[in-house]
Amino acid sequence: MLKKIPVEDVCVGMHLHALEGAWLDHPFWRTRFTVSDPEQLRKLRASCVREVWIDISKGLDVQSALATEPALATEPTLQAAAPSSAPAPSPTAQVSPEGGGGRPPRAMPSGTPSAPLQSSMAEELQRAAAICQRGREEVASMFLEARLGKAIDPQACLPLVEEVSASVLRNPGALVSLARLKTQDQYTFMHSVAVCALMVALARELGFDAEACRVAGLAGLVHDLGKALMPLEVLNKPGKLTDAEFAVMRTHPERGHELLLEARGAGSAVLDVCLHHHERVDGSGYPHGLAGEAISTLARMGAICDVYDAITSNRPYKAGWDPAESIARMASWKGHFDPELFKAFVKSLGIYPVGSLVRLKSERLAVVVEHNPQALTMPVVKVFFSIRSNMPVSVHRLDLTGSSDRIVGRESAAQWGFTQITSLWTEGQAPVFG
Repeated sequence: MLKKIPVEDVCVGMHLHALEGAWLDHPFWRTRFTVSDPEQLRKLRASCVREVWIDISKGLDVQSALATEPALATEPTLQAAAPSSAPAPSPTAQVSPEGGGGRPPRAMPSGTPSAPLQSSMAEELQRAAAICQRGREEVASMFLEARLGKAIDPQACLPLVEEVSASVLRNPGALVSLARLKTQDQYTFMHSVAVCALMVALARELGFDAEACRVAGLAGLVHDLGKALMPLEVLNKPGKLTDAEFAVMRTHPERGHELLLEARGAGSAVLDVCLHHHERVDGSGYPHGLAGEAISTLARMGAICDVYDAITSNRPYKAGWDPAESIARMASWKGHFDPELFKAFVKSLGIYPVGSLVRLKSERLAVVVEHNPQALTMPVVKVFFSIRSNMPVSVHRLDLTGSSDRIVGRESAAQWGFTQITSLWTEGQAPVFG
C-alpha cells in the first residue's frame, strides 16, 4: 500500500518508494529504499523534495513511525527538525484508484491546491525526456513481470502517474508530444506512457479533479497490459497481421483485465478502461460490442487517446501520420468516438498539435511548437521554409495570435522530403526513446 506524505513526516524505518519532483534533483542515487539513519533524513529534508511516496507494506506507517521515533531519532539535527512536541502530521494521501465504470468527478473541488507555475516548452521538454525514459523502464519491467507470471502491483505506478500529471500541468504539450517519439521495438512500452499523458491532459480539459485525473492516468498507463501475454512473434511482427494473428491480438483487453483482477491493486475504473478501450460508440468495437453510454466515460476517453498515439507513431509496417492530419482523420471516422469527448480532446491538444507541419498564408512552411488553448487555429509556430523560393529561411518563432499571417492548410513532411522537422519543435534535441 502506497501513501504520499510530506517530507516532514518521514521517519527512520519508513520505506521510500518514490520522491516527488524531478528524479535528477533528489539527494540519493536510488529512489526505493528503507530509511535507516538520521543522516538520510537530514539530506532529504534539506533537498527541494517536498513530498514522498512510502510503501507501508515494506516499512513503517506514519502512526507507527510516530510511536517509535523518539527511540530512533537520537541525532541532534533530527530532533531539531522533528521535536517530540511537534503537532500531528498533516493528512496523508491514500490513493485507491476506484471510481466505477461511470463518469468520474467533473468539477474541481474548492480547496484544490493551485496549479504549479507554467514552464516553457524548452524547459518542460528536458523534464519530459527524463519522465519518458523512466516511464519506459517502469512499463517494460511491469510487462516482463507479467510475462514471467509474477504478481503485478498497479499502485506501484502511481508515483510515475503523479510525475506525468505534474508535467502536463506545467506545459500540456511537452510530454504529450515527446512521447510520440519512440522506436519501433519499444512501441508497446512508450505507447503506454503516451496514453497516460494524453488521458491526464484530456481529464484536465474535462475539469476532472486531481484524484480523477490520477485514475485516468493510471488507466492509460496499464490499458495495454494484456499485450504482455501476446506471442512476441505476433506482437512484434513487422508486417500486416493475418486474420488468425489479429484474432489473437484482439484478446489482449481481456487478458489484461484478468491480470489486473489477479493483482487486486486496480480500481474498477482502471479495470474497465483496460477491458473496453477498443469499444466504439456505434457498437462495432470489441470485446463486447458495447455502444454509446454503455461504454464508460473513461473507456471512451481511452479509445480516443489510444488511437491518436497509435496513428501518430511510427510502426514497422507504416510511418506515423502528422499530428494535425491524425486529428482530421479521426474527426472523419463517424461512429468511432464520443463526439463531445473528441472535441475536448482536440481542445487539449489543439487542432494543429505540437509537431504539425503547416502552410501559412505568406507562402511559408512552419512547424507548430506550442498550441494556444484560447485560439486553436493560431498556435505558436517556427517558420523555416519559403514555398515561393523553394529554399530554407532563417528559423524564427511566430505567435499567430499577434500576426497577420495565418495557417491555410496542413502539409506532409514526407512529401516535401523534410527529415528534421522534429528537431525544430524539440529545440534541437530530438530525443527518441527506446
